[in-house]
Amino acid sequence: MTAVTNLPYDPSPKRPDIKLPAGSCDAHCHVFGPAAKFPFAPERTYTPVDAPKEKLFALHRLLGIDRSVLVQASCHGTDNSAMLDAIAASGGKYRGIAMVGRDVGEAELEKLHEGGVRGVRFNFVSHLGKDADIDAVRAIVEKIRPLGWHTVVHFDANRLETLAPVLKSLPVTMVIDHMGRVDASQGTDQPAFQMLLDLMEDKRFWVKVCGSERISRAGPPFHDAVPFARMLVERFTDRVLWGTDWPHPNIKKDMPDDGALVDLLPLIAPEEHSMQALLVDNPARLYWPGLKRS
Repeated sequence: MTAVTNLPYDPSPKRPDIKLPAGSCDAHCHVFGPAAKFPFAPERTYTPVDAPKEKLFALHRLLGIDRSVLVQASCHGTDNSAMLDAIAASGGKYRGIAMVGRDVGEAELEKLHEGGVRGVRFNFVSHLGKDADIDAVRAIVEKIRPLGWHTVVHFDANRLETLAPVLKSLPVTMVIDHMGRVDASQGTDQPAFQMLLDLMEDKRFWVKVCGSERISRAGPPFHDAVPFARMLVERFTDRVLWGTDWPHPNIKKDMPDDGALVDLLPLIAPEEHSMQALLVDNPARLYWPGLKRS
C-alpha cells in the first residue's frame, strides 16, 4: 500500500461555542476509504489517511450538523463507491457530488442520481494533476442537464481569468469551491477576487465560503479569510454555501479544528437571516428541493 502523504485530521475537535440552526448542512466534506474496502485510484496525486463515514457522522453530531453534501475527491478518481456507501447510510440526509469520465453513460448517471448524487466536480488545481479537459467538461454537462444536476468547479485563483469565459458558456448552475482559492494576504481588491465577484453577478453561479484554512496566510484562527467570506455572504446571500472540508486533504500545516471553523461562522454571517440562508435554506434549495422545514 502506498504510504500516506497527507496530514491526519484533528482527532479531537472542540465542541463549537455556537449552536447551529436546525437543519444546518455541511455542504463540502469528503469520505476517504477505508482503503481496504474502497481502494484509492492508482493515478492519484496524494494518499490520504482513511476518513470513513463513521468518523464523519460522529463529527457532524458533535458540531450540530444535520445534513451534508459529500464531494468526490481526486484520490478516489471516478470510483464513487465510498461516497455512495456513506450517502446510503445517511437515511436521506446526505447528497453527493461525483466525478465521472467523458464516456459516462445514461445508466451510470441514473444510478448515481438514485444514490443521491446531484452534480459533478471538475478540477483545475495544479497539485491535483492534469486539468479537466474542456471538451470533456462540455460533453459531460450535456449529459447531466436532463437530470437537473449542477457542476462544482475547483480551481486555482490564477486560472480564473482563462476559465471565466468557459464557465460562462456552460448552460448549468455552477458552484465554485473554496472562495476561488484566493490568497487572503492580497486583500479583497486583488484581481482574482474581483473577477470572482464579477462572475457571481451571473445568477447561475454559487460559491462556497469554506476553505478559510486554505486561503489564509496568517494561520489559525484564520481570521484573515473572514473579509472574503463575509463579502460574498453579504452580496450573494441566496447563493452561498458553507462546509467543513473535512478531513482537509492536502493541508500542509495548521490542520484545522473543525469546531473552531464552525466558530468562524458568526463572523462570516453575523445576521440571523444570512446564517439561516448559508447553512439551511440555500443547501436545501439546491440539494433537497421541496424539503419541508419546521
